[in-house]
Amino acid sequence: MKQNKIRTTITLSAELLARADRIIREGKINSRNNLFAQALEKEIAAIERAEIDSALIEMTQDPEYQQEVMQMETEFASASWEAWQTEEA
Repeated sequence: MKQNKIRTTITLSAELLARADRIIREGKINSRNNLFAQALEKEIAAIERAEIDSALIEMTQDPEYQQEVMQMETEFASASWEAWQTEEA
């Protein structure tokens, strides 16, 4: 499936652009476009992971969530015990 691409313009410092061009000249990546797209993908993924981590931390501090987790643990305790015993056999 072909992705729609949109042309855009960015402004970079001369130093950053020179560093990018050096990486391209060294053959570590084949174009500015690919370098910027990959860097952007990695940065967005890191931000999204941080958002998920933050949400998980909030959940650990939520008394209602903790109560729900404890209830699930209680409900699944016998199944967990049976699974553990099966592994030991």
